[in-house]
Amino acid sequence: MENDNEKLKQILTKAFTASLIHFSVIAFIVLVCFWAFMPFLPILMWALVLAIALYPVRQFLGAKLGWSAARASTLIAIVGVLLLGVPTAMVGNSFASKIFGTYESYEAGELVVPKPTESVKEWPLIGEKMHDAWDEAAADLPRFVEKRQPQLKNLSSWFLERASGAARSVFILIGAIIIAGIMLAWAEPGSHSMRRIFISFSDNVRGPELHTLTTATIRQVAVGIIGIAFLTAIIFGATVALSGVPAAALFTLIALIFAIMQLPVTIVALVVVAILWSSGDSSTLHNSIFTVLIIAASLVDNFLKPMILGRGLEVPMPVVLIGAIGGMMSGGILGMFIGAAFLSAGYQVFMKWVESESEGAEITNDKKEITEDEG
Repeated sequence: MENDNEKLKQILTKAFTASLIHFSVIAFIVLVCFWAFMPFLPILMWALVLAIALYPVRQFLGAKLGWSAARASTLIAIVGVLLLGVPTAMVGNSFASKIFGTYESYEAGELVVPKPTESVKEWPLIGEKMHDAWDEAAADLPRFVEKRQPQLKNLSSWFLERASGAARSVFILIGAIIIAGIMLAWAEPGSHSMRRIFISFSDNVRGPELHTLTTATIRQVAVGIIGIAFLTAIIFGATVALSGVPAAALFTLIALIFAIMQLPVTIVALVVVAILWSSGDSSTLHNSIFTVLIIAASLVDNFLKPMILGRGLEVPMPVVLIGAIGGMMSGGILGMFIGAAFLSAGYQVFMKWVESESEGAEITNDKKEITEDEG
């Protein structure tokens, strides 16, 4: 008996050791793969969102023009890169030219800061301090720069970091568009592989349903929330720029964040309108016209959302908000898009799984009750 127990113990020890070795090898391979894949994760996730959102466009081009998947995908990628790259290059070139021109004027002693208007004092919270600093810079700019050199150095460092981060995001987005074009060219084989993965984690019935649900949710969030937010921000930013209000790019970014987080862009519009009227540089007619246009531009999403989101998106807005905020905290502006799309898809898949499991449990309980009644 003791010999049998000893043999059983040895067999269990060997089995445990072999299982531990297998698990360690698999864990090591997974960790190495994750380590190698991690730098490309944001751009590939963003490319996946773009590919899912643009797949209907690729189908439309293929059906109307009779093109192959590769040709239609190539056209989409080229157009996307041009739409994003050309304006970015123009803005970057203009921005760099102004920076270098301003620096050269300062070095030559030709840079002049205009005197602030009295209305600057009426700006909330920072009006008095802003007016005093502005007036000092207008009176003697070299002395102002020398006196506040540490603060200006920190401000320039912060600005350069944000500018480099924005440029990096743009380049990531351009790369994501190119990768999305490749994904679109191989959309059918990729979709088949993803369907098989969903089936392997569930079954032959729920797997295809969860795959379809995930794809539809990502597409609707990408188009219905992110797309509308981006369009609203572009229209709002263009209107602000035409009105002559300074820092139009900053207000455009804030409007984009507000729109994705499902907060009213009208709040940003009211701040812009207040700055427009307090500047005192334009006529009453000009300010009145652009007040109406700015408020109207901030309400674009209110007209577009019901037309697009009214087609069955069942994700609660707090889920989209958490995904956007968490994504932005983890990965910046692009992370905000990715977080909103994938958390919404994950929520939909999880709720569908809970619903199917509950239905299965109810069916099992009903069968048990019927068997007990028959017995």
